[in-house]
Amino acid sequence: MKKSDLCRNPAAARNQASPLHVAIIMDGNGRWATARSLPRIAGHRRGAIAVRRTVEAAPKLGIGTLTLYAFSSDNWQRPASEVSALMQLFHEYLRKETEECARNGIRINVIGRRDRFSPALLEDIEYAEKHTAHGSTLHLRLAVDYSARDAIMRAAQLFKPEGEPTREEFRRMMSKAIHSPVCPDVDLLIRTGGEQRLSDFLLWETAYAELYFTSRMWPDFEEADLAAAVQAFYARERRFGTILEAAAG
Repeated sequence: MKKSDLCRNPAAARNQASPLHVAIIMDGNGRWATARSLPRIAGHRRGAIAVRRTVEAAPKLGIGTLTLYAFSSDNWQRPASEVSALMQLFHEYLRKETEECARNGIRINVIGRRDRFSPALLEDIEYAEKHTAHGSTLHLRLAVDYSARDAIMRAAQLFKPEGEPTREEFRRMMSKAIHSPVCPDVDLLIRTGGEQRLSDFLLWETAYAELYFTSRMWPDFEEADLAAAVQAFYARERRFGTILEAAAG
Protein backbone atom coordinates (compact mmCIF):
# COMPACT_ATOMS: atom_id res chain seq x y z
CA MET A 1 0.00 0.00 0.00
CA LYS A 2 1.34 3.42 -0.94
CA LYS A 3 1.65 6.31 1.49
CA SER A 4 -1.01 8.20 -0.46
CA ASP A 5 -3.43 5.36 0.22
CA LEU A 6 -2.71 5.60 3.93
CA CYS A 7 -3.45 9.32 3.79
CA ARG A 8 -6.86 8.71 2.26
CA ASN A 9 -7.63 5.82 4.61
CA PRO A 10 -5.87 6.19 7.97
CA ALA A 11 -7.45 3.01 9.34
CA ALA A 12 -5.59 1.02 6.70
CA ALA A 13 -2.33 2.18 8.26
CA ARG A 14 -2.87 -0.06 11.26
CA ASN A 15 -1.31 -3.05 9.53
CA GLN A 16 1.21 -1.03 7.54
CA ALA A 17 3.07 0.86 10.27
CA SER A 18 3.83 0.77 13.98
CA PRO A 19 0.91 1.77 16.21
CA LEU A 20 0.76 5.50 16.75
CA HIS A 21 1.18 7.34 20.02
CA VAL A 22 -1.37 10.15 19.93
CA ALA A 23 -1.60 12.77 22.67
CA ILE A 24 -4.54 15.15 23.03
CA ILE A 25 -4.89 18.42 24.92
CA MET A 26 -8.64 18.31 25.53
CA ASP A 27 -9.39 22.03 25.54
CA GLY A 28 -12.67 23.92 25.34
CA ASN A 29 -14.95 22.28 27.91
CA GLY A 30 -15.54 25.46 29.88
CA ARG A 31 -16.02 27.67 26.84
CA TRP A 32 -18.40 25.11 25.34
CA ALA A 33 -20.55 25.29 28.47
CA THR A 34 -20.38 29.07 28.78
CA ALA A 35 -21.52 29.51 25.17
CA ARG A 36 -24.65 27.52 26.10
CA SER A 37 -25.26 29.36 29.40
CA LEU A 38 -24.40 26.18 31.30
CA PRO A 39 -22.14 25.75 34.33
CA ARG A 40 -18.55 24.85 33.44
CA ILE A 41 -18.87 21.39 34.98
CA ALA A 42 -21.54 20.60 32.36
CA GLY A 43 -18.85 21.09 29.73
CA HIS A 44 -16.49 18.79 31.59
CA ARG A 45 -19.18 16.10 31.80
CA ARG A 46 -19.81 16.36 28.07
CA GLY A 47 -16.05 16.19 27.64
CA ALA A 48 -16.03 12.84 29.46
CA ILE A 49 -18.41 11.52 26.80
CA ALA A 50 -15.99 12.71 24.12
CA VAL A 51 -13.24 10.77 25.91
CA ARG A 52 -15.26 7.58 25.55
CA ARG A 53 -15.84 8.24 21.82
CA THR A 54 -12.16 8.89 21.28
CA VAL A 55 -11.02 5.80 23.20
CA GLU A 56 -13.40 3.62 21.19
CA ALA A 57 -12.24 5.09 17.88
CA ALA A 58 -8.49 5.07 18.55
CA PRO A 59 -7.65 1.40 17.86
CA LYS A 60 -9.57 1.49 14.57
CA LEU A 61 -7.28 4.30 13.41
CA GLY A 62 -4.03 2.51 14.21
CA ILE A 63 -3.45 4.18 17.58
CA GLY A 64 -1.71 2.00 20.14
CA THR A 65 -1.06 4.60 22.86
CA LEU A 66 -3.42 7.47 23.66
CA THR A 67 -2.39 10.10 26.22
CA LEU A 68 -5.10 12.54 27.29
CA TYR A 69 -4.38 15.76 29.21
CA ALA A 70 -7.15 15.71 31.78
CA PHE A 71 -5.90 17.98 34.60
CA SER A 72 -2.67 19.96 34.71
CA SER A 73 -0.77 20.78 37.90
CA ASP A 74 -1.64 24.44 37.24
CA ASN A 75 -5.36 23.58 37.26
CA TRP A 76 -5.26 23.40 41.07
CA GLN A 77 -5.39 27.22 40.90
CA ARG A 78 -8.94 27.13 39.54
CA PRO A 79 -11.88 27.81 41.90
CA ALA A 80 -12.13 25.15 44.60
CA SER A 81 -15.66 24.22 43.53
CA GLU A 82 -14.51 23.45 39.98
CA VAL A 83 -11.47 21.49 41.15
CA SER A 84 -13.64 19.44 43.50
CA ALA A 85 -16.13 18.74 40.70
CA LEU A 86 -13.32 17.68 38.35
CA MET A 87 -11.87 15.27 40.92
CA GLN A 88 -15.33 13.82 41.47
CA LEU A 89 -15.78 13.43 37.72
CA PHE A 90 -12.44 11.66 37.44
CA HIS A 91 -13.47 9.37 40.30
CA GLU A 92 -16.75 8.59 38.51
CA TYR A 93 -14.97 7.96 35.20
CA LEU A 94 -12.64 5.39 36.73
CA ARG A 95 -15.49 3.65 38.55
CA LYS A 96 -17.64 3.55 35.42
CA GLU A 97 -15.08 2.76 32.72
CA THR A 98 -12.59 0.37 34.34
CA GLU A 99 -14.64 -2.79 33.78
CA GLU A 100 -15.48 -1.77 30.21
CA CYS A 101 -11.83 -1.05 29.46
CA ALA A 102 -10.79 -4.41 30.89
CA ARG A 103 -13.31 -6.20 28.65
CA ASN A 104 -12.06 -4.35 25.58
CA GLY A 105 -8.35 -4.82 26.20
CA ILE A 106 -7.69 -1.19 27.11
CA ARG A 107 -4.93 -0.61 29.64
CA ILE A 108 -5.47 2.39 31.92
CA ASN A 109 -2.50 4.31 33.29
CA VAL A 110 -2.71 7.57 35.24
CA ILE A 111 0.40 9.72 34.81
CA GLY A 112 1.54 12.67 36.91
CA ARG A 113 1.79 13.36 40.63
CA ARG A 114 -0.22 11.32 43.11
CA ASP A 115 0.54 12.93 46.45
CA ARG A 116 -2.32 15.45 46.21
CA PHE A 117 -5.14 12.98 45.53
CA SER A 118 -7.59 11.76 48.15
CA PRO A 119 -7.10 8.21 49.49
CA ALA A 120 -10.33 7.16 47.78
CA LEU A 121 -9.17 8.44 44.39
CA LEU A 122 -5.77 6.79 44.81
CA GLU A 123 -7.54 3.52 45.53
CA ASP A 124 -9.59 3.87 42.33
CA ILE A 125 -6.45 4.62 40.29
CA GLU A 126 -4.59 1.63 41.66
CA TYR A 127 -7.56 -0.65 41.05
CA ALA A 128 -8.04 0.59 37.47
CA GLU A 129 -4.36 0.14 36.63
CA LYS A 130 -4.15 -3.33 38.18
CA HIS A 131 -7.46 -4.53 36.71
CA THR A 132 -6.58 -3.45 33.16
CA ALA A 133 -2.83 -4.17 33.26
CA HIS A 134 -2.95 -6.92 30.63
CA GLY A 135 -4.84 -4.90 28.01
CA SER A 136 -3.12 -4.90 24.64
CA THR A 137 -5.63 -3.21 22.33
CA LEU A 138 -4.86 0.32 23.54
CA HIS A 139 -2.71 1.90 26.24
CA LEU A 140 -4.80 4.75 27.63
CA ARG A 141 -2.76 7.24 29.67
CA LEU A 142 -4.68 9.89 31.61
CA ALA A 143 -2.52 12.85 32.62
CA VAL A 144 -3.89 14.13 35.93
CA ASP A 145 -1.99 16.58 38.16
CA TYR A 146 0.58 16.54 35.38
CA SER A 147 3.35 19.03 34.56
CA ALA A 148 6.04 18.19 32.01
CA ARG A 149 8.52 20.59 33.63
CA ASP A 150 7.96 19.02 37.05
CA ALA A 151 8.32 15.54 35.54
CA ILE A 152 11.66 16.46 33.96
CA MET A 153 12.90 17.91 37.26
CA ARG A 154 11.84 14.80 39.20
CA ALA A 155 13.51 12.59 36.61
CA ALA A 156 16.71 14.62 36.92
CA GLN A 157 16.66 14.07 40.68
CA LEU A 158 16.27 10.32 40.18
CA PHE A 159 18.83 10.11 37.38
CA LYS A 160 22.14 8.84 38.77
CA PRO A 161 23.81 7.06 35.87
CA GLU A 162 26.92 4.96 36.17
CA GLY A 163 29.27 5.97 33.41
CA GLU A 164 28.17 7.92 30.33
CA PRO A 165 24.49 8.96 30.63
CA THR A 166 22.13 8.05 27.81
CA ARG A 167 18.77 9.37 26.68
CA GLU A 168 17.29 5.91 27.06
CA GLU A 169 18.28 5.79 30.72
CA PHE A 170 16.80 9.24 31.27
CA ARG A 171 13.62 8.13 29.47
CA ARG A 172 13.26 5.37 32.06
CA MET A 173 13.63 7.92 34.85
CA MET A 174 10.99 10.11 33.16
CA SER A 175 8.59 7.17 33.11
CA LYS A 176 9.28 6.41 36.76
CA ALA A 177 8.69 10.05 37.70
CA ILE A 178 5.16 10.01 36.24
CA HIS A 179 4.17 6.46 37.26
CA SER A 180 4.16 5.15 33.69
CA PRO A 181 5.75 2.25 31.87
CA VAL A 182 8.22 3.30 29.19
CA CYS A 183 6.25 4.40 26.12
CA PRO A 184 7.22 5.40 22.59
CA ASP A 185 7.56 9.09 21.86
CA VAL A 186 4.44 10.95 20.76
CA ASP A 187 3.83 10.80 17.00
CA LEU A 188 0.88 13.17 16.84
CA LEU A 189 -0.24 15.82 19.31
CA ILE A 190 -3.75 17.22 18.89
CA ARG A 191 -5.12 20.29 20.65
CA THR A 192 -8.80 21.16 20.47
CA GLY A 193 -10.45 24.47 21.28
CA GLY A 194 -8.54 26.73 18.90
CA GLU A 195 -5.49 27.48 21.06
CA GLN A 196 -2.03 26.70 19.70
CA ARG A 197 0.35 25.98 22.57
CA LEU A 198 1.66 22.93 24.45
CA SER A 199 0.71 24.09 27.96
CA ASP A 200 3.44 22.13 29.77
CA PHE A 201 2.33 18.80 28.26
CA LEU A 202 4.78 15.98 27.37
CA LEU A 203 7.61 18.37 26.49
CA TRP A 204 10.22 15.59 26.40
CA GLU A 205 8.07 13.05 24.55
CA THR A 206 6.87 15.48 21.83
CA ALA A 207 10.35 16.48 20.60
CA TYR A 208 9.50 15.30 17.05
CA ALA A 209 5.71 15.05 17.27
CA GLU A 210 3.52 16.39 14.49
CA LEU A 211 1.22 19.10 15.85
CA TYR A 212 -2.42 19.37 14.85
CA PHE A 213 -4.68 22.18 16.07
CA THR A 214 -8.43 22.34 15.62
CA SER A 215 -11.02 24.92 16.63
CA ARG A 216 -13.44 22.11 17.54
CA MET A 217 -14.28 22.29 21.24
CA TRP A 218 -13.49 19.07 23.07
CA PRO A 219 -17.12 18.16 23.94
CA ASP A 220 -17.91 18.22 20.20
CA PHE A 221 -14.85 16.12 19.19
CA GLU A 222 -16.01 13.10 17.16
CA GLU A 223 -14.42 10.03 15.60
CA ALA A 224 -14.34 11.91 12.27
CA ASP A 225 -12.23 14.65 13.89
CA LEU A 226 -9.73 12.10 15.17
CA ALA A 227 -9.64 10.45 11.74
CA ALA A 228 -8.97 13.83 10.11
CA ALA A 229 -6.04 14.44 12.44
CA VAL A 230 -4.57 11.00 11.73
CA GLN A 231 -5.07 11.57 8.01
CA ALA A 232 -3.18 14.86 8.28
CA PHE A 233 -0.40 13.05 10.14
CA TYR A 234 0.06 10.49 7.36
CA ALA A 235 0.13 13.26 4.77
CA ARG A 236 3.24 14.77 6.38
CA GLU A 237 6.86 13.77 5.88
CA ARG A 238 8.76 13.12 9.09
CA ARG A 239 12.51 13.70 8.74
CA PHE A 240 13.75 13.61 12.36
CA GLY A 241 16.53 16.04 11.51
CA THR A 242 17.72 14.19 8.42
CA ILE A 243 16.66 14.32 4.76
CA LEU A 244 14.57 11.87 2.78
CA GLU A 245 16.37 9.59 0.35
CA ALA A 246 14.35 10.87 -2.60
CA ALA A 247 15.25 14.46 -1.75
CA ALA A 248 18.90 13.56 -1.28
CA GLY A 249 19.15 11.79 -4.64
